[in-house]
Amino acid sequence: MKFIVSSTDLLGRLQSISRVISNKNTMPILNNFLFHLRDNTLTITASDTETTMETSLTIENVEKEGAVTIAAKMLVDTLKEFPEQPLTFTVGGSNEVKITWPNGEFSLPGLPADDYPVKPLLDSAASRIGFPAEVLLEGLDRTLFATADDELRPVMNGVYFDLKKENTTMVASDSHKLMYYRRTDIIIPEVEDSFILPKKPAALLRNILPKVNDAVELAFDKKNAVFTLPGYSLTCRLVEGNYPAYRSVIPSNNENKVTVDRLEFMNSVRRVSVCSNQASNLIKLEIAGNGITVSAQDLDFSVSAHERVNCRYDGDNIEIGFKSNFLSEILANLPSTNVSLELSDASRAGLILPLETDDEHEETLALLMPMMINV
Repeated sequence: MKFIVSSTDLLGRLQSISRVISNKNTMPILNNFLFHLRDNTLTITASDTETTMETSLTIENVEKEGAVTIAAKMLVDTLKEFPEQPLTFTVGGSNEVKITWPNGEFSLPGLPADDYPVKPLLDSAASRIGFPAEVLLEGLDRTLFATADDELRPVMNGVYFDLKKENTTMVASDSHKLMYYRRTDIIIPEVEDSFILPKKPAALLRNILPKVNDAVELAFDKKNAVFTLPGYSLTCRLVEGNYPAYRSVIPSNNENKVTVDRLEFMNSVRRVSVCSNQASNLIKLEIAGNGITVSAQDLDFSVSAHERVNCRYDGDNIEIGFKSNFLSEILANLPSTNVSLELSDASRAGLILPLETDDEHEETLALLMPMMINV
């Protein structure tokens, strides 16, 4: 195999897919990239067996086609040191890879491409749907941070795609907080379906989507999903199991409603939370009149803080406690200048909703469970 490629173009592609590679691979060959050159198209693959990413680029200067695997970390570290210039890759009969440029040569061992695991194929009845790249990116941005790391409940460790004829919803929850993102312009024309996308491939997908302007083709069956983007492809195993009935936990009758500037409220929570107990991260919100008093204390270190934030409030005076880092994360991930905090009482979940939206077809909602306030 022999071809010429741009150093910066190749490095950019390799860095995008290298995040797939695990630090604890059970198969040594999974520490390598698979290079496959055919019909002037170079396809590079990275995999951890659960998730596989491919990127393809057109090569004009091809002298010989073929396939080989190359150590990922060593190749990426080497390419980082090159300015933009053409590099010639030559693979010998013993899988030795030589990278040459006008002033030098780099040599490293490769492994046979035949030993690289084959990615799974979807069955013939796989469902297919098109997603605008910006919509998929927005949904992952809104929900991914709320996924769990729960070995006992793996269904919570991913983003749930609920595909219905009238709308498409993406949900993530760790049982303490829940993020909900719904689109009414992504409609399923055929059979309604759903699946759970694991956290790792979801994060990989989110990193690539900003580079894409076209639609993303999604195909999935009961076990695997394939996301096809211009120049990239991601194949992953889905989380097996039934996602909890998320709609049933969203309260509908919340009589106490607060309207507050999102950034002002978020910054106040962050400042005051410095004095919260490190184990609980509890902050207390006292809502009355036209203000929210945000307070926290740590009796072990004799520290406390409180701050008042102006708001518009319609409801009875209420005191409620939340985990400060969860509340701060939710406020940071809502796309709005002002937010609405809807509460029933101090023992029930609160809803946080953006008041403004740039797209009439989207709906974003956050749910946060309260914490007990020690009196």
